[in-house]
Order: sequence, then C-alpha cells, then structure tokens
Amino acid sequence: MFFGLVVIAALLMMVLTFSLNKSEGYSGGNTLTIYNWGDYVDPDLLKKFEKESGIKVIYQTFDSNEAMMTKIEQGGTTFDIAVPSDYAISKMREENLLIPLDKAKLPNRKYLNPRFMDQSFDPENKYSMPYFWGTLGIIYNKKMVHDIPFTSWNDLWRPELKNQILLIDGAREVMGLGLNSLGFSLNSTDEAQLQEALMKLKEMTPNVKAIVGDEIKILMAGNEAGVAVTFSGEAAEMLDQNEDLEYVIPKEGSNLWFDNMVIPKTAKNVDGAHKFINFMLKPENAAQNAEYVGYATPNEAAVKLLPKEISSDERFYPDLDQLKNLEVYDNLGKKMLAHYNELFLEFKMYRK
Repeated sequence: MFFGLVVIAALLMMVLTFSLNKSEGYSGGNTLTIYNWGDYVDPDLLKKFEKESGIKVIYQTFDSNEAMMTKIEQGGTTFDIAVPSDYAISKMREENLLIPLDKAKLPNRKYLNPRFMDQSFDPENKYSMPYFWGTLGIIYNKKMVHDIPFTSWNDLWRPELKNQILLIDGAREVMGLGLNSLGFSLNSTDEAQLQEALMKLKEMTPNVKAIVGDEIKILMAGNEAGVAVTFSGEAAEMLDQNEDLEYVIPKEGSNLWFDNMVIPKTAKNVDGAHKFINFMLKPENAAQNAEYVGYATPNEAAVKLLPKEISSDERFYPDLDQLKNLEVYDNLGKKMLAHYNELFLEFKMYRK
C-alpha cells in the first residue's frame, strides 16, 4: 500500500515537473519556445506557422535585453528563438550564448536588404538574422513648439524650449546625441570628446522636463511635453495617437538599431528554430508582421508588399543616402560602457 502511494506520488511529480518545464520554455521536436519583446509579432503568424509546420509554439516575453540575457545565461530555461538587439547580440556572441546559423536552412535570407546585413555586432550574420530595424530621433508637437523646424540635434538647445523636452533614460542614447551634435561618432571612446559632449548636455538642462522610459509615449500623446527623444517604432505609435506630432531623424546622424532573430545555446529544437526564422523571412509573412507591429522591416521584398502610405514614409523608411549618417551601437566593452553610465549619471545629477 505504502509503496503504491509512493509510486503514484512520484508519477504526479513527474507530470507536474513536465508541465512546469513546458510553461517555462521546455522544448522538444514538436514544440518551439520563442523569447521575444511584448506585442512584437502578429499572433496570426504564430498560428500560421503552427499549422504549416505542425510545431506547437510557446511564446514568452521580456522587457529588456539585460533580463533576456540573464535568463539565457542562467540556463535553467529552454528557449529555441530569441530576439535581442544589436549590442546584446555582440555580448551574447562573446559569452558563447548563441548557436551558429545553418544558412542552408534559411533560403529566404535572400530577400533581406544587403544594407542591413553584415553589421559590426554580427559579421557575416553568423548568429543572427534581421527582424526589425529603426532609428533614434526627435518627436515634437507642431502646435506646442511653433516655428521650430527640427532638423538638427542642436535644435534641442533652443532657449524657447525651456522645460519642454523629454529624454529617453539611456546612457548610449543621450551621450550619443550629445556626441552627434558636435559632429563626433556616437561610439566615441575619446575622453576629450566625451567630456565636451557632457558639458554641452549640461547646457541643455533648463530645457529638460524629465528623463523617462516608456512614459514618453503617454506624455507626448497627451500633450504633456512639446519634444522628446525616442525610437522610431515608439514614435510611430505616438503619431497614431496624436495627429499634431511629427518625427525627424537629425541631419548630423543618429543611431541605427536592429533587433535580430537568434538561436540561443539553450535551444532543444534547433531544426524547428531554423524553420521559424525562414518562415518569418518569407516576404508575405514579413510584410504582415511589419503592418501589425508598426516597425520597419529589413526584408526588401516585403517592403514592396506593404501599402504605399507605409513604405513611402521616409520618417520610418528613410532612403539609403540618409542611412549613411546613421551608426549602429558598437560593443564598447564593460569598462567603457560603465564610463558612459557614469557620465550620464553626472548629467542627471547636474539637473538636480
């Protein structure tokens, strides 16, 4: 009797463990666990992939690259696909957290725009394939900031913008715009240039209303501030909510960012992961995803399938000449990144 109860208890524990593992990202040959940003894929495409491949999709989300990397590095949770940003891919490569892609299983990569391939964070795209891309720029309320054309980062220093500007809470972004406004690279490691950028940023402080994160979308849509520095995808959402807003990429240059699909070391269904990446690179799927999410697709063939009002909008699909002034964030190393954070903290403390 006692032995029977022990066996039953053991079986129940096995079932419970399997269920927990599955909910936490356990994958096998017939399941695929995807780790992505929230609301960053059309749910209908996941259903379509399941129907076409016979593979069940388990979709989990993260809210920062750091949180995603930490969970993958810990290794207790299985993920077959992840969608990190450019600098995070570089770090994951260095820390041996990624599986090299089998290009033979990704024939649809031929549809990707060559301009978005072979970036510094992943030379030859050995570990990643582009998913979405965008820029960092200025969004402003045309009714609240009359007669300011906003073509340059230097417009943020105009005295008439006192207490009107929202800055994104990011060291690379804010230090980068300071560097760009002076004609320097946003990846500069030159101490004299960094100090000059910091001093110039301090001169902007009377204009800075707040340094915030996701709140920018709510505040700008609600006419709580006249100007903000934000990413193009976030800007697209704000423009949908408030017709008085406009988004521009400053002429001096800015950040060109990427979110790419990768296969983490935790993957159990590597073949299924390749099938999913190739599925998302199919032009009609990439176009559908871009329409749903609202971010720019790197898929050249997919752009041709988008409605003209989307593909011809140069705020979010700028021409190649404009892209020449944009830079991807380099992985500057822990020491230099810490220095950027220190300088940014000094700027924030100076405001107070």
